[in-house]
Amino acid sequence: MKQILLITDGCSNVGVSPIVAAANAREEGITVNVVGVVDQGAIGELGAAEIAQIARAGGGMDRIVQSHQLSHTIQMMTRKTVVQTIQHAVNRELRQILHSDANSIEDLPPEQRSQVVQVMDELTETSELKVALLIDASASMKPKLQAVEEAIRDLMLSLQAREGKSEIAVFHFPGRASDETVMDLDWTQDLSNVRSMFQRMQMRGATPTGPAIFKVIEFYQYDKMKGSDPALRNRPETDGMLGDYVV
Repeated sequence: MKQILLITDGCSNVGVSPIVAAANAREEGITVNVVGVVDQGAIGELGAAEIAQIARAGGGMDRIVQSHQLSHTIQMMTRKTVVQTIQHAVNRELRQILHSDANSIEDLPPEQRSQVVQVMDELTETSELKVALLIDASASMKPKLQAVEEAIRDLMLSLQAREGKSEIAVFHFPGRASDETVMDLDWTQDLSNVRSMFQRMQMRGATPTGPAIFKVIEFYQYDKMKGSDPALRNRPETDGMLGDYVV
């Protein structure tokens, strides 16, 4: 199961629309969830509206939170998306699996429903999960960065407690250029590099959310290609860079 978890205060202002980018992610089988840490006033309202549209286009959830709520919200959304993904798959295949006229789990007789829910609970804990965290590092997010760091550490601890394999990758935007997306961590279960990653992060002015989502989609595509190609799978890693699209 593949997710992009975007942490932002909204109001993208560089490049392609993040709503278009999120819709592309959904077509690639990647759910886009968005946690908004927005300010008060008109700018905050604009940011919140964009956040809701991005999540809707990406088939995910959106939440507007205060900084102190960020950690709990990220963990909750990650888990809830896993449950929803499994439930959608079960509902889609229900007729073939159970030879039933039911269109969803709720339509099943109680005994069958109980059996399906039990399987779903097991899959929630045992399915392989990949979460690409995408962090808005524009200047307006600087006061919120410590809360983001703590939330990521808590999320990693939560994922480590699952039975199934769980990995995260971390990106931030913008980089040195206004439309650049930086990969801070490749797929990992290791907590040790999180703090040093944030020490290296420099907050900048632009907010290229749409281009950043597209870069993470490309990263997932590269990862899929690398997994199916032994030559790519055995290549050494490149100091945080994949090809010519992540700097």
